[in-house]
Amino acid sequence: MAALKRLLIGRPLKSAELGEQKLNKKKALAILSSDALSSVAYGPEQILLVLITVGASAFWYSIPIGIGVLILLSALILSYRQIIFAYPHGGGAYVVSKQNLGIYPGLVAGGSLLVDYILTVAVSVSAGTDAITSAFPVLHEHTVAIAVTFVILITLLNLRGVTESASILAYPVYLFALAMFILIAVGLYHIATGQVSPNLHTPVGTPVAGISLFLLLKAFASGSSALTGVEAISNAIPNFKDPAPKNAAKTLMAMGILLALLFSGIVFLAYYLGISPNGQETVVSQIAKETFGRNFMYFIIQGTTALILILAANTGYSAFPLLAVNLAKDRFIPRMFTVRGDRLGYSNGIIILGLLSIVLIIAFHGQTEHLIPLYAVGVFIPFTLSQTGMIVKWVREKPAGWVTKLIINAIGALISFTVSLMFFVTKFPQIWPVLIFLPLIVYLFHRIKKHYEAVGEQLRLSTCEPAVPIEGNVVILPVSGITHVVEHSLNYAQSLSADQIIAVYIPFEKEEEIRFEEKWKKWRPDVRLVTLPSPYRSIIHPLSKFIDTVHRKASESHYQVTVVIPQFIPKRSWQNLLHNQTSLMIRTYLLYRKDVIVTTVPYHLKK
Repeated sequence: MAALKRLLIGRPLKSAELGEQKLNKKKALAILSSDALSSVAYGPEQILLVLITVGASAFWYSIPIGIGVLILLSALILSYRQIIFAYPHGGGAYVVSKQNLGIYPGLVAGGSLLVDYILTVAVSVSAGTDAITSAFPVLHEHTVAIAVTFVILITLLNLRGVTESASILAYPVYLFALAMFILIAVGLYHIATGQVSPNLHTPVGTPVAGISLFLLLKAFASGSSALTGVEAISNAIPNFKDPAPKNAAKTLMAMGILLALLFSGIVFLAYYLGISPNGQETVVSQIAKETFGRNFMYFIIQGTTALILILAANTGYSAFPLLAVNLAKDRFIPRMFTVRGDRLGYSNGIIILGLLSIVLIIAFHGQTEHLIPLYAVGVFIPFTLSQTGMIVKWVREKPAGWVTKLIINAIGALISFTVSLMFFVTKFPQIWPVLIFLPLIVYLFHRIKKHYEAVGEQLRLSTCEPAVPIEGNVVILPVSGITHVVEHSLNYAQSLSADQIIAVYIPFEKEEEIRFEEKWKKWRPDVRLVTLPSPYRSIIHPLSKFIDTVHRKASESHYQVTVVIPQFIPKRSWQNLLHNQTSLMIRTYLLYRKDVIVTTVPYHLKK
């Protein structure tokens, strides 16, 4: 297993090598903006999926809706740029909300983002699988298996370390951006040169029967799913090379510009070419087919789109562990999330994220459209809380230029809150689980915090009960026969300078009890033997009753009861399956008994 681990993950890194695992701007842009950039592959499609319910004539509304999404993007980029400089140690919406709005708003933001990053992986991989099956329809029935395989591969890649995964993932991200710009440029060239019929689309401003404000708001909310992942950079500031805040801010601006150009280009081409969404082929696939035909360039577009959608999951792998670290340091989730693995990444967070994403993919059968609404609303709740938190911060501290900063965050908060409301009003049947799992997550955080506080209080010397003095030691030694294993354990028990050693034998038959007592008297008459007949063939029950009796008497004299358990260890690990695990069962049971010390004495077999 150790050799397999080295093969898959690589050699362990020293703690001193942590600085070498920091990201420069080019690599950071690749792995932290892959989620946001990839959303152009399904964000415009989500707008059209809503408008198609009225008819293809309503597609011209995608243009003003797209402009609205770009306005929202600008507000979020400027807002999160301020968060980066205000909170240079990372944490994003969780830290901002906790420090300015209180613990529970912070936990809502943190819980939303944890779930969102799990959905990031599930949605991205599912969408990437859709792109593959669009190009190769024969693979449709294997969607779930393909998606799960990709999650496992990305998890292994991230376990190898931040720098190594970034070095590999940078190429597909930039290749996707280049392919999209080529697609948009060629598409616009065809339009400008009259190679595309103007009759494919309805002119902007054409009256459409059946259109309503509710429908337009629903389409806008759906299109806003293209903005998921914008907050990831503010969570991952510790991953940047120094000066980390400046590098993170520049990376955020570069991501915003790239996302705006790609999103607006795809929205316009989809409208002008009269693309209509369908379940068998994505909108990007249809645009590429109309622009290039099903030739080499079409498959380049589909291949890079599939790659970016799958690798967009890496944004979740970059941000989830760092957010988990902040929550774990505040003792709201298990402390294991603060532990760095062999490659200096927070491997527990990476593994948990991969496992939960696989569960989601299997539960939703890899259907992206069922996951995106949950995914998007999980982003806009923290968006709203973080911007509101920044408003409180500026009003309270009033630093230089605080009014401008306040206005930026107020606009971001207002738009984010509006989009959140739109999701609840227009997509309630799809996002109602948020109203259940968010309170449950916050309650779970609260219970974990209470546990850690209770443990700390009980372990602290200044507050815990004084230790009871130990005047002596009584050793109980369960035996199953007269063997080297028992002899070895008995010698150990005698080395403890115990006041009394009691060997305990549990026979199932009367004759067995008599035979063993005779053998014991001949072998070790100096050690007291107690036999506990068990007509119902139970070992745990009579042994625990006997230990209780001894403990009750011993505690009156401040004596400690120690149970010494003999156990032989086979030479090969698989050989354990050939033996009953009585010693293991006794040890597991007794570990939960108060004031009883359990000691296992292993005897290693040589053959």
